[in-house]
Amino acid sequence: MGDTKGQVVAGDNGAGRRLDQLNEPTDVLIDKETDSLIICDRDNRRVVRWSRRSGTTQGEILIDNVNPWGLTTDDQRYLYISDCEKHEVRRYQIGDTAGTLVAGGNGEGAGLNQLNLPTYIFVDQQQTVYVSDNHNHRVMKWNKGAKEGIVVAGGQGQGNALTQLKYPNGLFVDMLDTIYVADSWNNRVMRWPKGAKQGTVIVGGNGEGEGANQFNCLG
Repeated sequence: MGDTKGQVVAGDNGAGRRLDQLNEPTDVLIDKETDSLIICDRDNRRVVRWSRRSGTTQGEILIDNVNPWGLTTDDQRYLYISDCEKHEVRRYQIGDTAGTLVAGGNGEGAGLNQLNLPTYIFVDQQQTVYVSDNHNHRVMKWNKGAKEGIVVAGGQGQGNALTQLKYPNGLFVDMLDTIYVADSWNNRVMRWPKGAKQGTVIVGGNGEGEGANQFNCLG
Protein backbone atom coordinates (compact mmCIF):
# COMPACT_ATOMS: atom_id res chain seq x y z
CA MET A 1 0.00 0.00 0.00
CA GLY A 2 1.18 3.47 -0.80
CA ASP A 3 3.52 2.41 -3.61
CA THR A 4 3.53 4.76 -6.57
CA LYS A 5 5.06 2.25 -8.97
CA GLY A 6 3.90 -1.25 -9.76
CA GLN A 7 5.99 -4.35 -10.35
CA VAL A 8 5.60 -6.56 -13.40
CA VAL A 9 4.78 -10.13 -12.30
CA ALA A 10 3.80 -11.70 -15.65
CA GLY A 11 4.45 -10.87 -19.28
CA ASP A 12 5.99 -7.49 -20.24
CA ASN A 13 7.72 -8.99 -23.26
CA GLY A 14 5.31 -7.61 -25.83
CA ALA A 15 2.16 -9.23 -27.15
CA GLY A 16 2.79 -12.76 -28.39
CA ARG A 17 2.34 -16.50 -27.96
CA ARG A 18 5.62 -17.39 -26.28
CA LEU A 19 5.39 -18.65 -22.72
CA ASP A 20 7.04 -15.45 -21.51
CA GLN A 21 4.35 -13.37 -23.22
CA LEU A 22 0.66 -12.54 -22.85
CA ASN A 23 -1.83 -11.16 -25.35
CA GLU A 24 -4.81 -9.19 -24.02
CA PRO A 25 -5.13 -10.80 -20.57
CA THR A 26 -8.61 -10.21 -19.15
CA ASP A 27 -8.68 -11.73 -15.65
CA VAL A 28 -6.34 -13.07 -12.97
CA LEU A 29 -6.51 -14.81 -9.61
CA ILE A 30 -4.01 -15.93 -6.99
CA ASP A 31 -3.67 -19.66 -6.33
CA LYS A 32 -2.46 -19.72 -2.73
CA GLU A 33 -1.71 -23.46 -2.82
CA THR A 34 1.00 -22.99 -5.45
CA ASP A 35 1.75 -19.29 -4.76
CA SER A 36 1.06 -18.49 -8.39
CA LEU A 37 -1.09 -16.36 -10.66
CA ILE A 38 -3.66 -17.95 -12.97
CA ILE A 39 -4.38 -15.70 -15.93
CA CYS A 40 -6.94 -15.59 -18.74
CA ASP A 41 -4.60 -15.01 -21.71
CA ARG A 42 -7.54 -14.29 -23.99
CA ASP A 43 -6.08 -13.54 -27.40
CA ASN A 44 -3.72 -16.50 -27.05
CA ARG A 45 -6.79 -18.68 -26.36
CA ARG A 46 -5.34 -20.17 -23.20
CA VAL A 47 -5.23 -20.04 -19.42
CA VAL A 48 -1.72 -19.85 -18.00
CA ARG A 49 -0.09 -20.07 -14.58
CA TRP A 50 2.82 -17.92 -13.50
CA SER A 51 4.68 -18.65 -10.27
CA ARG A 52 5.06 -15.67 -7.94
CA ARG A 53 8.51 -16.83 -6.87
CA SER A 54 11.33 -14.48 -7.74
CA GLY A 55 13.19 -15.41 -10.88
CA THR A 56 10.12 -16.63 -12.76
CA THR A 57 10.55 -15.77 -16.44
CA GLN A 58 7.66 -17.61 -18.11
CA GLY A 59 4.33 -19.24 -17.46
CA GLU A 60 2.90 -22.69 -18.13
CA ILE A 61 -0.27 -23.53 -20.03
CA LEU A 62 -3.07 -24.99 -17.90
CA ILE A 63 -5.87 -24.98 -20.48
CA ASP A 64 -5.58 -24.42 -24.23
CA ASN A 65 -8.05 -23.97 -27.10
CA VAL A 66 -10.50 -21.80 -25.16
CA ASN A 67 -11.51 -18.17 -25.53
CA PRO A 68 -11.39 -17.23 -21.84
CA TRP A 69 -12.62 -13.95 -20.40
CA GLY A 70 -13.29 -14.47 -16.70
CA LEU A 71 -12.15 -16.98 -14.12
CA THR A 72 -12.64 -17.77 -10.48
CA THR A 73 -12.15 -20.66 -8.09
CA ASP A 74 -14.15 -22.32 -5.31
CA ASP A 75 -13.33 -23.71 -1.88
CA GLN A 76 -12.37 -27.07 -3.41
CA ARG A 77 -9.88 -25.42 -5.82
CA TYR A 78 -12.00 -26.08 -8.89
CA LEU A 79 -11.33 -23.50 -11.58
CA TYR A 80 -14.26 -21.88 -13.41
CA ILE A 81 -13.70 -20.24 -16.79
CA SER A 82 -16.10 -18.32 -19.04
CA ASP A 83 -15.63 -18.96 -22.76
CA CYS A 84 -16.93 -15.94 -24.67
CA GLU A 85 -16.80 -17.75 -28.02
CA LYS A 86 -18.66 -20.90 -26.99
CA HIS A 87 -20.97 -18.87 -24.72
CA GLU A 88 -20.46 -21.18 -21.75
CA VAL A 89 -18.81 -21.59 -18.36
CA ARG A 90 -16.86 -24.73 -17.47
CA ARG A 91 -15.48 -26.08 -14.21
CA TYR A 92 -12.00 -27.63 -14.21
CA GLN A 93 -9.88 -29.53 -11.76
CA ILE A 94 -6.33 -28.26 -11.89
CA GLY A 95 -4.66 -30.41 -14.53
CA ASP A 96 -7.94 -31.21 -16.31
CA THR A 97 -8.23 -29.84 -19.85
CA ALA A 98 -11.80 -30.84 -20.77
CA GLY A 99 -13.82 -29.49 -17.88
CA THR A 100 -17.49 -29.87 -16.98
CA LEU A 101 -20.17 -27.59 -18.38
CA VAL A 102 -21.87 -25.57 -15.61
CA ALA A 103 -23.61 -22.73 -17.50
CA GLY A 104 -24.68 -22.09 -21.09
CA GLY A 105 -23.23 -24.31 -23.79
CA ASN A 106 -26.36 -24.17 -25.95
CA GLY A 107 -25.10 -21.65 -28.44
CA GLU A 108 -25.36 -17.89 -28.51
CA GLY A 109 -28.79 -16.64 -27.49
CA ALA A 110 -31.09 -15.11 -24.91
CA GLY A 111 -32.84 -18.27 -23.70
CA LEU A 112 -32.55 -19.23 -20.04
CA ASN A 113 -30.27 -22.11 -21.08
CA GLN A 114 -28.07 -19.80 -23.15
CA LEU A 115 -25.51 -17.05 -22.74
CA ASN A 116 -24.31 -14.34 -25.11
CA LEU A 117 -20.68 -13.42 -24.52
CA PRO A 118 -20.25 -14.31 -20.85
CA THR A 119 -17.51 -12.24 -19.25
CA TYR A 120 -16.91 -12.23 -15.50
CA ILE A 121 -18.12 -14.88 -13.08
CA PHE A 122 -18.58 -15.50 -9.36
CA VAL A 123 -19.03 -18.84 -7.56
CA ASP A 124 -20.40 -19.19 -4.02
CA GLN A 125 -19.86 -21.92 -1.41
CA GLN A 126 -22.70 -24.01 -2.89
CA GLN A 127 -20.98 -23.93 -6.31
CA THR A 128 -23.72 -21.66 -7.63
CA VAL A 129 -22.37 -19.84 -10.67
CA TYR A 130 -23.22 -16.18 -11.32
CA VAL A 131 -22.42 -14.90 -14.81
CA SER A 132 -22.26 -11.43 -16.32
CA ASP A 133 -24.14 -12.26 -19.53
CA ASN A 134 -22.69 -9.26 -21.31
CA HIS A 135 -24.55 -9.05 -24.61
CA ASN A 136 -27.84 -10.09 -23.00
CA HIS A 137 -27.46 -7.19 -20.53
CA ARG A 138 -28.19 -9.37 -17.52
CA VAL A 139 -26.67 -11.35 -14.67
CA MET A 140 -27.56 -15.04 -14.61
CA LYS A 141 -27.55 -17.46 -11.68
CA TRP A 142 -26.95 -21.15 -12.40
CA ASN A 143 -27.49 -23.48 -9.46
CA LYS A 144 -25.24 -26.53 -9.27
CA GLY A 145 -26.43 -29.13 -11.79
CA ALA A 146 -29.05 -26.83 -13.34
CA LYS A 147 -29.97 -27.10 -17.03
CA GLU A 148 -30.93 -23.44 -17.25
CA GLY A 149 -30.22 -20.25 -15.38
CA ILE A 150 -32.26 -17.63 -13.53
CA VAL A 151 -32.14 -13.92 -14.36
CA VAL A 152 -31.13 -12.16 -11.13
CA ALA A 153 -30.26 -8.69 -12.45
CA GLY A 154 -31.21 -6.85 -15.63
CA GLY A 155 -32.68 -8.86 -18.48
CA GLN A 156 -34.98 -6.02 -19.54
CA GLY A 157 -32.96 -5.05 -22.58
CA GLN A 158 -30.07 -2.63 -22.61
CA GLY A 159 -30.68 0.74 -20.99
CA ASN A 160 -30.02 2.93 -17.97
CA ALA A 161 -33.23 2.41 -15.98
CA LEU A 162 -32.83 0.82 -12.54
CA THR A 163 -34.32 -2.38 -14.00
CA GLN A 164 -31.69 -2.51 -16.73
CA LEU A 165 -28.00 -3.09 -17.35
CA LYS A 166 -25.82 -2.24 -20.35
CA TYR A 167 -22.94 -4.61 -21.06
CA PRO A 168 -22.31 -5.75 -17.44
CA ASN A 169 -18.87 -6.98 -16.48
CA GLY A 170 -17.26 -7.54 -13.06
CA LEU A 171 -19.47 -8.87 -10.29
CA PHE A 172 -19.42 -9.95 -6.65
CA VAL A 173 -22.07 -11.71 -4.56
CA ASP A 174 -22.09 -11.37 -0.76
CA MET A 175 -23.30 -13.81 1.92
CA LEU A 176 -26.86 -12.43 1.63
CA ASP A 177 -26.88 -13.15 -2.13
CA THR A 178 -26.79 -9.43 -2.87
CA ILE A 179 -25.22 -8.84 -6.28
CA TYR A 180 -22.77 -6.03 -6.99
CA VAL A 181 -22.19 -5.54 -10.71
CA ALA A 182 -20.12 -3.18 -12.83
CA ASP A 183 -22.70 -1.80 -15.26
CA SER A 184 -20.00 -0.83 -17.71
CA TRP A 185 -21.66 1.18 -20.45
CA ASN A 186 -23.83 2.99 -17.91
CA ASN A 187 -20.66 4.02 -16.06
CA ARG A 188 -21.97 2.86 -12.70
CA VAL A 189 -21.85 0.07 -10.12
CA MET A 190 -25.20 -1.37 -9.08
CA ARG A 191 -26.41 -3.36 -6.09
CA TRP A 192 -29.23 -5.88 -6.55
CA PRO A 193 -30.60 -7.51 -3.35
CA LYS A 194 -31.78 -11.10 -3.62
CA GLY A 195 -35.13 -11.27 -5.42
CA ALA A 196 -35.18 -7.55 -6.29
CA LYS A 197 -36.80 -6.42 -9.53
CA GLN A 198 -34.51 -3.42 -9.77
CA GLY A 199 -31.12 -2.35 -8.52
CA THR A 200 -29.65 0.67 -6.75
CA VAL A 201 -26.78 2.78 -8.05
CA ILE A 202 -24.05 2.80 -5.39
CA VAL A 203 -21.10 4.26 -7.34
CA GLY A 204 -21.11 6.49 -10.42
CA GLY A 205 -24.26 6.90 -12.45
CA ASN A 206 -23.47 10.56 -13.10
CA GLY A 207 -22.65 10.23 -16.76
CA GLU A 208 -19.35 9.51 -18.45
CA GLY A 209 -16.48 11.66 -17.28
CA GLU A 210 -13.37 12.18 -15.19
CA GLY A 211 -15.06 13.60 -12.10
CA ALA A 212 -14.62 11.93 -8.71
CA ASN A 213 -18.26 10.81 -8.94
CA GLN A 214 -17.98 9.51 -12.51
CA PHE A 215 -16.59 6.62 -14.56
CA ASN A 216 -15.52 6.36 -18.18
CA CYS A 217 -15.75 2.73 -19.21
CA LEU A 218 -14.37 3.38 -22.70
CA GLY A 219 -11.38 5.36 -21.45
